[in-house]
Amino acid sequence: MTDTGTQEELRQARKKAMRLLERMDRTEKGLKDRLVQAGFSESASEDAVAFVKGYGYINDSRYAENYIFSRVHEKSRQRILQELYQKGVARGTALEAWDRVCELEQPDERRLLRNAVEKKCSPGMELDAREMRRLYGYLARRGFRAGDISSVLEEMDIRAVL
Repeated sequence: MTDTGTQEELRQARKKAMRLLERMDRTEKGLKDRLVQAGFSESASEDAVAFVKGYGYINDSRYAENYIFSRVHEKSRQRILQELYQKGVARGTALEAWDRVCELEQPDERRLLRNAVEKKCSPGMELDAREMRRLYGYLARRGFRAGDISSVLEEMDIRAVL
């Protein structure tokens, strides 16, 4: 590609990055992936991300905090962190954002777990071994820890029958 063509691609990638950020906040990885998907080269995409980052238009830490704030009362900690990792937010950045949000919000994971259990069964219910495994799997996939699951099921008097 000619130098003029390269410069034009960089300019177009920057414009596209700005348009993408007008519609919604994104992670650095998410923006770069979207630019590559739109047909820009790897180097033009990286340049565009650096450009918008330089103006403070993209910030993974801010993104993680906003993401956590909007989901902290709906999903487990583990589930939220996993979703952030998949979006390209670094583990340390996600954990720091979680700590900052929790200083303000104090999420109640046991209530979330209890609500998730209540969607599947009522207190005092008896489940066969297969149903109990399916319930555990359902809750574990939502990021709840096995010890918490056992504890809440015991509190709700939900037990396995042989």
